Amino acid sequence: MILKKYLTILFCISLMVSKAQTQNSKTGFTIVPLGVKGGLDESNLSAYLVAANGTTNYISLDAGTINAGIQKAIEKKSFNENSPEEIQKKCIKAYFISHGHLDHLAGLVLNAPNDIAKPIYAFPSVIDVLKNNYFTWKSWANFASEGEKPILNKYTYKPLIAGKEIQIPNTELSVSAYSLSHVNPYESSAFLVRNANDYLLYLGDTGADTVEKSNKLTELWTAVAPLVKAAKLKAIFMEVSFDNSMPDKALFGHLTPKLLMQELHKLNDLSEGKLKNTTIYITHIKPCANCEETIKQQIKEGNQLGLQITYPVQGKAINIR
Repeated sequence: MILKKYLTILFCISLMVSKAQTQNSKTGFTIVPLGVKGGLDESNLSAYLVAANGTTNYISLDAGTINAGIQKAIEKKSFNENSPEEIQKKCIKAYFISHGHLDHLAGLVLNAPNDIAKPIYAFPSVIDVLKNNYFTWKSWANFASEGEKPILNKYTYKPLIAGKEIQIPNTELSVSAYSLSHVNPYESSAFLVRNANDYLLYLGDTGADTVEKSNKLTELWTAVAPLVKAAKLKAIFMEVSFDNSMPDKALFGHLTPKLLMQELHKLNDLSEGKLKNTTIYITHIKPCANCEETIKQQIKEGNQLGLQITYPVQGKAINIR
């Protein structure tokens, strides 16, 4: 009788541990960077796959590089499957395009023939660029659900409303979009991704408010500051395209280390000094002689807040809890 009772207790404890492990595996995020640069290498342009931990139900935040990035991720053992085509078809459930520049969507367009039906989420202004400039029969083929005929209807355009959270079918994720200024008035986007009570923020190309004569980053920081304070915003992916030697008039809606720190100081103030708890991933560094090393050094020197700042590597999976 005692042995039976003991075994029953052990079984119950085992079930509780198993349940806790299962729940824990699905908190946070798995991110696979398919491309991390701002040019000129067409095999390594902005694209980040994001899924809830413990799943392979990814959304693609931008899509500058797809096939070449998946191949790199396979080499780095970030996927269990070995077919780039099958990973694109089966694992990517939706695309979120921040803005209409080629380095953020070329992979989507070029790999459309090998894909299957799925949605493209973007602001209406970005959908207009896709519809009028890329998915047309003059430039490629119309794989989307609107625009120039014949319409192949593989991708369905899903217009986003700023600040409204939507649940993404066939995933565990929900997403809210926020408008950014990328050479005012050209519109870019930030995507706030939620898995249960955990959040991740991805910014497409953006200029600083002071340069863009805008308040869009301030509005974004105000929206996410409560999540930083509550330790729910786990990561921010944010661009720095040029080093501090680039004059404001030549930035064309991008950030430098100095401007990055100005903006992060604003978010830190709004979140009552809690930004240290959120990891900052620097994206979209543009190529030039020693640019990457210079940018990293200038960010290090300017990081007076002691923030956690790191750099994603193409194909290398990131696990965030």
